[in-house]
Amino acid sequence: MLPERQTKPPSSQAPKTPKTPKAMITVSDKAKEKVEKLMHDAALDATYRLRASVAGGGCSGLSYKLDFDNEVKPMDQEFEDKGVRVVVDMKSFLYLAGTELNFSDGLNGKGFYFDNPNASRTCGCGDSFSV
Repeated sequence: MLPERQTKPPSSQAPKTPKTPKAMITVSDKAKEKVEKLMHDAALDATYRLRASVAGGGCSGLSYKLDFDNEVKPMDQEFEDKGVRVVVDMKSFLYLAGTELNFSDGLNGKGFYFDNPNASRTCGCGDSFSV
């Protein structure tokens, strides 16, 4: 005979908490160095953050955007990695969660690039992606 299954009444169950983003935007060491240099060269103070976003466009459907911004909107997600503060709007965060921002200055191209685990396809130049 199986033991009787015990359940708690609904009123005694712990309330469900809303799901929060499980991953954040991380920054490689090379990207950190480049962001700091760009901020220094542009004489940006500590109120500025790196804003990462996604916009429609590019050959794969979505493209990455990076800019500096000193405004954080109420629905923005803000992360800090290696001293670099990154701000992402909620819509873009859905596409960028878990992404690492990198920088390359090699022969195959110079600039920032995204290592995005959510991208199912990227274009050859790496500027756009699809999910």
